[in-house]
Amino acid sequence: MRINVIGTAGSGKSFFSKRVAQKLNIPYVELEALAWKSNWTESTDEELFPNLLEHLSSDNWVLDGNYSRTRHIKWKQCQMVVYLDLPFRIVFFRLIRRTLFRIFTGKELWAGNKETFWRQFFTRDSVIWWGLSNFFPKRKYYLIDS
Repeated sequence: MRINVIGTAGSGKSFFSKRVAQKLNIPYVELEALAWKSNWTESTDEELFPNLLEHLSSDNWVLDGNYSRTRHIKWKQCQMVVYLDLPFRIVFFRLIRRTLFRIFTGKELWAGNKETFWRQFFTRDSVIWWGLSNFFPKRKYYLIDS
């Protein structure tokens, strides 16, 4: 089975994807781990696409992540797309809680990146800012596109 779990930031994609992969005993692929390099530098298409293709070459996987620029690759391979569509208040609460947890624990994310209070609350690079400004447009996009 080849599954792509999508949804806005804070919708629970990673948690859900890991659980499904564990229950089905198939590989879990985290798209953000493939997309981010150190110092919060995003991979180019030339770096990301071959890496993604390699991870999706097996018969079974659960892919966690959106990244519109990868859709032409991942959805050709998918047998199922699961869209996690939760209310804004729940997603926003989860996003704040997750961000604060990562900041205060110093949790290392992809390629050694860590979230900082300044970056997450005072810049436009913030996942919170991204979540606030993209929740409704992306939700509409996912519903129309699916």
